[in-house]
Amino acid sequence: MGSKIIEIFNKIAYNVLSALYQPFWAAVLLAFLTMFLYLYGKEHGWKKNNFIRNMFATWWRAFKSSSNFRRTFLLAFYTAMILLRTVLNREIWFDPLGKIFGGWGLYEDGQFTTESIENFMLFVPFSILLLWAFQKELLDESENIRFGKTVWEATKVVAVFSFMIEFTQLLFHLGTFQISDLTYNTLGGAVGGVIYYLGYFRKRKK
Repeated sequence: MGSKIIEIFNKIAYNVLSALYQPFWAAVLLAFLTMFLYLYGKEHGWKKNNFIRNMFATWWRAFKSSSNFRRTFLLAFYTAMILLRTVLNREIWFDPLGKIFGGWGLYEDGQFTTESIENFMLFVPFSILLLWAFQKELLDESENIRFGKTVWEATKVVAVFSFMIEFTQLLFHLGTFQISDLTYNTLGGAVGGVIYYLGYFRKRKK
């Protein structure tokens, strides 16, 4: 009887903690962004009754008038989608180092999987959006960018970002830490850099 009660309490504690743990980082991110809005509103002296209206009006004016704002918004949106897929919306994984050298091919434990292709494809658009939004900051050349520097900067940023994702998965047991993920993600970033340069070169040639 005593062991059954302990088992019930363990199950309840596990379910409650899991329910709180899974949305934890999404809640942290949302609270962080909310405080930015709060500080911005406070700095501009927005009244309580007009806060929401002024917030959306300011955002919409910036979106309409600034191409840089629109580019950065698209990058932020896509980054959030990546984080939701890789970290923020994942269940607890009890052995994050169990497949550290796995995930290279199309078959995992006899099962067909496209995870390696998905990891590669996920970071191609991210790399393109990153360079599009921050070309001047990353490449230091607004008119005449170079192929090598473009690909290197894209590869470097994606490699660091990918490592941060993998390390977070390892630290908080939100998936498996895999070298193959790092490799395919970074490769996708490099290919995105190549595509961005080719698009830039073609546009400049016209």
